[in-house]
Amino acid sequence: MRDLAHINKYLFKYKWYLVLGTVFIIIANLFGVVPAVVVRQSFDLIQGSFSIFHWFDGFELQKNGYDLFVKSILVFGVIILVSAVLRGGFMFLMRQTIIVMSRLIEFDLKNEIYAHYQTLPLSFYRKNNTGDLMNRISEDVSKVRMYIGPAIMYGINLATMFIIVIPFMFSINVKLTLYSLIPLPFLSFSIYFVNNIINKRSEEIQESQSKLSTFVQEAFSGIRVIKAFVREKDYDHKFEGTSEEYRHKSLKLAFVQSLFFPLIMGLIGLSVILTVYIGSEGVLAGELSTGNIAEFIIYVNMLTWPVTSLGWITSIIQSAAASQRRINEFLSAKNDIISDKNIKQDIVGNIRFDKVSFVYPDSGIKALEDISFSVKAGESIAIIGTTGSGKSTIANLICRLYDPTNGEVQIDDLKLTDHQISNVRQNIGYVPQDVFLFSESIRDNISFGNGKVSDERIDKAVAYSDLTENIDRFPDGLQTMLGERGITLSGGQKQRVSIARAIVREPKILILDDCLSAVDTKTENSILNSMKKIMVDRTTVIISHRVSSAQLADKIIVLDEGKIVEQGTHAELISHEGVYKTLYDKQIQKEEADPLV
Repeated sequence: MRDLAHINKYLFKYKWYLVLGTVFIIIANLFGVVPAVVVRQSFDLIQGSFSIFHWFDGFELQKNGYDLFVKSILVFGVIILVSAVLRGGFMFLMRQTIIVMSRLIEFDLKNEIYAHYQTLPLSFYRKNNTGDLMNRISEDVSKVRMYIGPAIMYGINLATMFIIVIPFMFSINVKLTLYSLIPLPFLSFSIYFVNNIINKRSEEIQESQSKLSTFVQEAFSGIRVIKAFVREKDYDHKFEGTSEEYRHKSLKLAFVQSLFFPLIMGLIGLSVILTVYIGSEGVLAGELSTGNIAEFIIYVNMLTWPVTSLGWITSIIQSAAASQRRINEFLSAKNDIISDKNIKQDIVGNIRFDKVSFVYPDSGIKALEDISFSVKAGESIAIIGTTGSGKSTIANLICRLYDPTNGEVQIDDLKLTDHQISNVRQNIGYVPQDVFLFSESIRDNISFGNGKVSDERIDKAVAYSDLTENIDRFPDGLQTMLGERGITLSGGQKQRVSIARAIVREPKILILDDCLSAVDTKTENSILNSMKKIMVDRTTVIISHRVSSAQLADKIIVLDEGKIVEQGTHAELISHEGVYKTLYDKQIQKEEADPLV
């Protein structure tokens, strides 16, 4: 229960739902007891009336007695009917308070988790896979809701039912009460045991189904590769094996579930048999009436579900505690990317790296070592290097997605850690290497950073990104809906939409992280010509493995294994033999050999 203590703040928030629900449960159970008492009186009335009825055989008084007897039975019937209707009404209100409370708490808990996810740094998402993040906000929260709703509701119902019914039973006959209740603890334990097996096997089925779904999704996503390599039959066999595993586990679960209701009915039947047997002895001894036996049978049936639910509730609480423990693990994760002074000021665009080193916390890979450079506002710098040289890490540090392990990053002569994080990021236009587009329209994707952007600015950004001709070909133009992760567009088109998304913000700092890798030379030249206009009065960081992109920059630094090996202007670096000159010669030769590249 220590893990579930996190939920207490929500229970306090919605305490009146819980209080009213408890009141409705008590009233509903009181109306549940009424029919049992009325049935006892009805049986006793029938037994006593018929013995007296025969004494007045042939007399007018017999007919009058019969009419009175019928009216009494009718009154008893109406009382039972009214009690049942009222009990049903209050049970409805019970669910409309406690179950509604559980849904409200579920809503709040999901929002809390999602809001917390949003605050966590990029390193958190590198360590945890998306499926696990989704599972904790969906499946785990649903299991916790079962504790807040059904478990609490049936727990209160069990407690109030025992408080109300057991004293009634003991007041009538202690021996009969004890015997009639003997099977109920066994029933509760059996349900707990069987339900644990069901939960365990259900989780195994969910894992198996997840494997099956993942396999099918991967097969369909890579269907072109499967067909190209003629692997259809191999994948058929793999699917058959995975599907067979799912079938086997489903049948095992079905076997256990088939024992569930027979077990309940068997133990309930045993309780009824004991009640009738011991009650009959009491009737013969003159201690009880037949009405008492009927009353006890109703009480036993009233207690059956609450006692049965005890085992179910215990299992739910265990499952909810395990789920809440998993949720708490993520909720306890702290964001180490915080502002020391939270200074909010107009960003000019001066950038300075002072002996910056960085090691990725999740992998331990050293990405940068003793990096120092500076860019004045309105100037541009190109960062050139091979794959894995640390180029993108510099972009992550400027955006403060990570903090350097050693050294200091400054913007406008102020430590980046002192700036208000959101203010810095709002003034940065970032085009990441791994383009991500949302399943929305092209216009919505371009205006993602600023939803109120004008059509004029969007058209201008589209033109600078060399997208106008492509968009004009789409029947719906900018309103064209994109598929998952922008699958509707080609790689080059996606990159250009990403560029437009960064440009349209009119940022003070523009970061282009290898954003032209998927476009051809002709499109690259067109975009680069537009970039010259975009970069005016804007600090620009161009990260690329192409020399053609680097030529636009005022200054170029060349990285190799996280270190700066060369720096200077394009003319300076090309004038002497070095890494940059070698890279330049290779790319020029390649373009001359294949001008269509």
